[in-house]
Amino acid sequence: MSDKVNTAPSGDLCIRTLAMPADTNANGDIFGGWLLSQMDVGGGVFASKVAKSRTVTVAIEAMNFRKAVYVGDLVSVYANLVRVGRTSLTVHLEAWALRRKELHPFLVTDGHFTYVSIDDHGRPQAIQRNDPPIAT
Repeated sequence: MSDKVNTAPSGDLCIRTLAMPADTNANGDIFGGWLLSQMDVGGGVFASKVAKSRTVTVAIEAMNFRKAVYVGDLVSVYANLVRVGRTSLTVHLEAWALRRKELHPFLVTDGHFTYVSIDDHGRPQAIQRNDPPIAT
Protein backbone atom coordinates (compact mmCIF):
# COMPACT_ATOMS: atom_id res chain seq x y z
CA MET A 1 0.00 0.00 0.00
CA SER A 2 1.32 3.46 -0.81
CA ASP A 3 2.39 5.90 1.87
CA LYS A 4 -0.46 8.40 2.21
CA VAL A 5 1.02 10.42 5.06
CA ASN A 6 1.29 13.63 3.02
CA THR A 7 -1.89 13.32 0.96
CA ALA A 8 -5.51 14.19 1.66
CA PRO A 9 -8.30 11.84 2.71
CA SER A 10 -10.45 10.33 -0.03
CA GLY A 11 -13.75 8.49 -0.06
CA ASP A 12 -16.96 9.02 1.86
CA LEU A 13 -16.69 10.71 5.26
CA CYS A 14 -18.54 8.28 7.55
CA ILE A 15 -17.87 9.52 11.07
CA ARG A 16 -16.00 12.32 12.83
CA THR A 17 -15.30 12.36 16.54
CA LEU A 18 -13.02 13.91 19.14
CA ALA A 19 -10.54 11.72 21.04
CA MET A 20 -11.25 12.22 24.74
CA PRO A 21 -9.40 11.37 27.98
CA ALA A 22 -11.78 8.45 28.62
CA ASP A 23 -10.50 6.85 25.37
CA THR A 24 -6.92 6.42 26.65
CA ASN A 25 -4.99 3.33 27.70
CA ALA A 26 -2.87 2.98 30.86
CA ASN A 27 -0.07 5.00 29.24
CA GLY A 28 -2.32 7.97 28.47
CA ASP A 29 -2.38 7.31 24.71
CA ILE A 30 -5.58 6.80 22.75
CA PHE A 31 -6.38 3.09 22.95
CA GLY A 32 -6.04 1.25 19.62
CA GLY A 33 -9.28 -0.60 20.35
CA TRP A 34 -11.14 2.72 20.55
CA LEU A 35 -9.78 3.73 17.16
CA LEU A 36 -10.68 0.33 15.71
CA SER A 37 -14.23 0.67 17.04
CA GLN A 38 -14.61 4.14 15.48
CA MET A 39 -13.51 2.70 12.15
CA ASP A 40 -16.00 -0.16 12.50
CA VAL A 41 -18.83 2.24 13.29
CA GLY A 42 -17.98 4.37 10.26
CA GLY A 43 -17.58 1.29 8.06
CA GLY A 44 -20.93 -0.05 9.27
CA VAL A 45 -22.63 3.22 8.32
CA PHE A 46 -21.08 3.04 4.86
CA ALA A 47 -21.81 -0.69 4.40
CA SER A 48 -25.47 -0.26 5.35
CA LYS A 49 -25.76 2.61 2.88
CA VAL A 50 -24.30 0.48 0.09
CA ALA A 51 -26.27 -2.68 0.96
CA LYS A 52 -29.46 -0.77 1.77
CA SER A 53 -29.91 -3.09 4.76
CA ARG A 54 -28.56 -4.00 8.15
CA THR A 55 -24.98 -5.21 8.03
CA VAL A 56 -22.65 -6.97 10.44
CA THR A 57 -18.87 -7.04 10.57
CA VAL A 58 -17.43 -10.45 9.68
CA ALA A 59 -13.74 -9.72 9.10
CA ILE A 60 -11.07 -7.10 9.62
CA GLU A 61 -7.95 -7.47 7.52
CA ALA A 62 -4.68 -5.66 6.98
CA MET A 63 -4.97 -3.13 9.80
CA ASN A 64 -2.09 -0.67 9.79
CA PHE A 65 -1.58 1.57 12.81
CA ARG A 66 0.62 4.29 11.30
CA LYS A 67 0.61 7.20 13.78
CA ALA A 68 -0.51 7.75 17.36
CA VAL A 69 -3.76 9.52 18.18
CA TYR A 70 -3.78 11.86 21.18
CA VAL A 71 -6.45 13.38 23.39
CA GLY A 72 -7.97 16.35 21.57
CA ASP A 73 -7.33 15.01 18.06
CA LEU A 74 -10.29 15.22 15.70
CA VAL A 75 -10.60 11.76 14.12
CA SER A 76 -12.39 11.29 10.79
CA VAL A 77 -13.09 7.93 9.13
CA TYR A 78 -13.36 7.69 5.34
CA ALA A 79 -14.59 4.68 3.34
CA ASN A 80 -14.00 3.38 -0.17
CA LEU A 81 -15.81 0.38 -1.61
CA VAL A 82 -13.39 -2.40 -2.54
CA ARG A 83 -15.66 -5.29 -3.51
CA VAL A 84 -19.31 -6.30 -3.52
CA GLY A 85 -20.15 -9.99 -3.44
CA ARG A 86 -23.51 -11.72 -3.28
CA THR A 87 -24.11 -11.09 0.45
CA SER A 88 -20.92 -9.32 1.56
CA LEU A 89 -18.93 -6.22 0.78
CA THR A 90 -15.38 -5.19 1.57
CA VAL A 91 -14.60 -1.60 2.49
CA HIS A 92 -11.23 0.11 2.76
CA LEU A 93 -11.36 2.40 5.79
CA GLU A 94 -8.95 5.18 6.66
CA ALA A 95 -8.81 7.11 9.93
CA TRP A 96 -7.31 10.58 9.68
CA ALA A 97 -6.47 12.84 12.62
CA LEU A 98 -6.28 16.60 12.85
CA ARG A 99 -4.35 18.05 15.77
CA ARG A 100 -5.04 21.35 17.43
CA LYS A 101 -3.25 24.24 15.74
CA GLU A 102 -2.44 22.12 12.67
CA LEU A 103 -3.93 22.79 9.24
CA HIS A 104 -3.76 19.36 7.60
CA PRO A 105 -4.98 15.96 8.76
CA PHE A 106 -2.73 12.90 8.57
CA LEU A 107 -3.42 9.20 8.13
CA VAL A 108 -3.32 7.30 11.43
CA THR A 109 -4.89 3.92 10.61
CA ASP A 110 -6.27 2.03 7.64
CA GLY A 111 -7.55 -1.43 6.85
CA HIS A 112 -10.07 -3.59 5.03
CA PHE A 113 -13.34 -4.46 6.78
CA THR A 114 -15.84 -6.98 5.42
CA TYR A 115 -19.56 -6.70 6.20
CA VAL A 116 -22.46 -9.04 5.46
CA SER A 117 -25.95 -7.83 4.59
CA ILE A 118 -28.53 -9.40 6.93
CA ASP A 119 -32.31 -9.59 7.05
CA ASP A 120 -34.56 -8.85 10.04
CA HIS A 121 -33.83 -12.31 11.44
CA GLY A 122 -30.05 -11.90 11.27
CA ARG A 123 -29.60 -14.20 8.27
CA PRO A 124 -27.37 -13.27 5.32
CA GLN A 125 -29.26 -11.82 2.38
CA ALA A 126 -28.34 -10.85 -1.16
CA ILE A 127 -27.18 -7.29 -1.71
CA GLN A 128 -29.40 -5.35 -4.11
CA ARG A 129 -27.34 -4.16 -7.08
CA ASN A 130 -29.85 -2.44 -9.32
CA ASP A 131 -28.96 1.12 -8.21
CA PRO A 132 -25.67 2.95 -8.11
CA PRO A 133 -24.27 1.85 -4.74
CA ILE A 134 -23.66 5.24 -3.15
CA ALA A 135 -25.62 8.46 -3.31
CA THR A 136 -23.84 11.50 -1.93
